[in-house]
Amino acid sequence: MPSTPRKSEVLASSLVSSVNHALGKLLDIWHQIGIKEEMQLERMQAVKLHIENLLNEMITEECQLKERIESSIERRKKELTSLRNELSLDPYLAEEGISILQMEKDLRLALDATLKEKNERLEELKQLQQQDEKLCAELFTTPYYIPTGSIPSRLQLEELKEHVRMRSDEKKRRLEVFLKLRNEIRQYNEEIGHTPDSILEKEALSDDEEPFCLTNKNIEALQTLVNKLQLKKGSVISTREALKEKVRLLWNRLRWPVEKQEQCKMNIKGSITQEVTMWEEELLRLEELKKENLKGVIGKVRQELDLYWEKCLYSTEQKSAFHPYYDDNFTEDLLNQHDEEVMKMKLLYEKNKALYDGIAKWEATWKQFMELEKKSTNPNRLVNRGGTLLKEERERSKIHKLLTKLGEDLKRSIESWEKEQGCNFLIKGQRFLDYMANQWEQHKLKKEQERLTKKEDSAVLKTPMKRLAGSTTQTPLKTRKLHGITNLTVLRAASCISLTSTGTAAVARTPIPVCKTQSKSTPPESRQPARLQEGKENQQTSKSINQFSYLDFTKDLSKKTSSTSEIFNSTVNENRY
Repeated sequence: MPSTPRKSEVLASSLVSSVNHALGKLLDIWHQIGIKEEMQLERMQAVKLHIENLLNEMITEECQLKERIESSIERRKKELTSLRNELSLDPYLAEEGISILQMEKDLRLALDATLKEKNERLEELKQLQQQDEKLCAELFTTPYYIPTGSIPSRLQLEELKEHVRMRSDEKKRRLEVFLKLRNEIRQYNEEIGHTPDSILEKEALSDDEEPFCLTNKNIEALQTLVNKLQLKKGSVISTREALKEKVRLLWNRLRWPVEKQEQCKMNIKGSITQEVTMWEEELLRLEELKKENLKGVIGKVRQELDLYWEKCLYSTEQKSAFHPYYDDNFTEDLLNQHDEEVMKMKLLYEKNKALYDGIAKWEATWKQFMELEKKSTNPNRLVNRGGTLLKEERERSKIHKLLTKLGEDLKRSIESWEKEQGCNFLIKGQRFLDYMANQWEQHKLKKEQERLTKKEDSAVLKTPMKRLAGSTTQTPLKTRKLHGITNLTVLRAASCISLTSTGTAAVARTPIPVCKTQSKSTPPESRQPARLQEGKENQQTSKSINQFSYLDFTKDLSKKTSSTSEIFNSTVNENRY
């Protein structure tokens, strides 16, 4: 199948046909005119030359157009390459296989787009730099550096944007801090009646539209100012409270009516500094009244001093060391000495309040423990019902554990105090740790003495009554009657017997009560009182409990008392025989 001719070839054939047709018409016209053949050839030659010149001119113009396009392509390539280098863009890659005219168009469009991006970057750079310079001037920081005349890269613009954002956030943060500090300064000035005295403080508190320079140095200076004002406020408040305390003491010492006290408090209003001035005036007025009534005031101070001596557990010797307490020459100097002593005792008590409270708690627990110990020696408790012994022992065990824990805590605290202070912690004139140890030691000795006494009494009861009393042999009937004596009766009888210093048994003159015997048909066991049967279990429980409770007390003393027990046993054996 033949290929379809191109449009340019068809147009060229049409052009050749048109030229041939035009030449044919020229020849016809020339024949009709009667122009000779030679003249027709000349004219034909002229037409040919004209057509050739026209075509040559057209060719020349088209060649020149081609050259201009190619030149434009080269120029635009150079411009685009240079511009893209300035903008830090990748080199432009032209499309392959296109005509030079299309290439020129593509290059022109690419160059226009690059120029547009350049202008946009420069405009954005200008705006960002203006913002950056303004923020840096307010914050007193260094602007972001971009060389003058250069076109910023996209990375540089992003960094500049981030820089401006950070400076903006920093300004916002500093502004918040500044406003907070300014409000605090105004509040402190109002509370303590302070007047701005520095240029910085006046600028910070000014309501002018001119912005405050938010430099780090200025912010730190304002923070320092706030700290100073805060300390000043604390100092003024401390002064006011000290004045109020002095006034309160004088009110109490002068027996000032409560109504007048409340009225005075209501009248004292204003800034803290103004209140200080008012309290100072009130103190001066009361000082004058105090001078007129020194004896009564000193008496009140002595009562207060007695209270602190009691709280700090002072001994009589420690109290006597303060000689002005016993001076009856009531002067201003004597009052000052008493005030100083009260202040010293007050500071001592407040500084060691935890220790004094712990000692008071230990003393109260010790007293409770001693009461329970005293109950444990009462023989009447052996016949109580309802598990009373077990309850008492549980309570005694609980109190004992608490007392031990309190003692250990106090021991650690006091030893730490003594190590820090370099002296002993005294109560009632003696070291508390020694006092506490002495209390336990005395308790142990007392328990050991009670154990020995009980053992001696038990040995004496085992001796026949006739030998102890030096009487004649008793009849079997009397002996049987003794079988009916209750344990309580035996205990009462035992309490009447004691050992003398020589080991001789002495019998009290108080007659031993004897229970009446039952009828002969009643067995001996049934003749025992019912309470003895009910109290057997309690007696056994009490015995085991007492052994458990005082095991730790008797271990250390068992060795020391062994010789005493041997002497006691030998003495009892001698008296038997």
